[in-house]
Amino acid sequence: MWEKAISVSRLVKRFGDFTALNGLDLEIRKGEVYGLLGPNGAGKTTAIKILTGLLKRSSGEAEVLGIRAPSKDIAARIGYMPQETALYVGLTVHQNLEFFGRLFGLDRARILSREAELLRVIDLERWRDELVANLSGGMKHRVSLACALIHEPEVLFLDEPTVGVDPELRVSFWKYFSNLKSRGITILITTHYMDEAGHCDRVGFMRSGRLIAEGEPAAVLKESGAKSLEDAFLFYARRDG
Repeated sequence: MWEKAISVSRLVKRFGDFTALNGLDLEIRKGEVYGLLGPNGAGKTTAIKILTGLLKRSSGEAEVLGIRAPSKDIAARIGYMPQETALYVGLTVHQNLEFFGRLFGLDRARILSREAELLRVIDLERWRDELVANLSGGMKHRVSLACALIHEPEVLFLDEPTVGVDPELRVSFWKYFSNLKSRGITILITTHYMDEAGHCDRVGFMRSGRLIAEGEPAAVLKESGAKSLEDAFLFYARRDG
């Protein structure tokens, strides 16, 4: 029997009269890469923010690593890369990584070791001592990813991590995500690049705040009779009404 890394049951989130999550049920296994797909407004980011403790749920249950969210006991064991850049633009790339590393209790030697590996992966070694304010949007996105990974979290939440990243570097990112999976790290990722979703162990299609279909990419394609995951999503959306 596989272990759960993330468990969501009947999760509801309302913002006034708007219901962002409408009874979401979701289970993600330890050590898997799970892709959450859906249009803007489907509830993907809201779900992640509840799981990471940034939003309170209206009702329902949410657990990460067996701990009810939100909880301070989860914070040090997860990494989160938001869509919006969450960096200190008045600091250098190195200083940002050092700050987040110290925030999670890493010593200087470990921070430098992790920094060297991560800057190599995200191709920013040349900009180590550059102010984040001087970087392009895509580069800031890369630094944000490195900061989310600095403390080697057990569960990684990635909200559109490859937006603004060139195709060659996207390939590099996914190779690194695969490497993280081989270390037993669980990854929940949102993306609007349907070709990327094919790298996930399982995908879940979200619409109107709930899952309308999920499964291994090949199984989803087979069941829907579609040639692409984009077409598969349209099939399930039409069936959902």
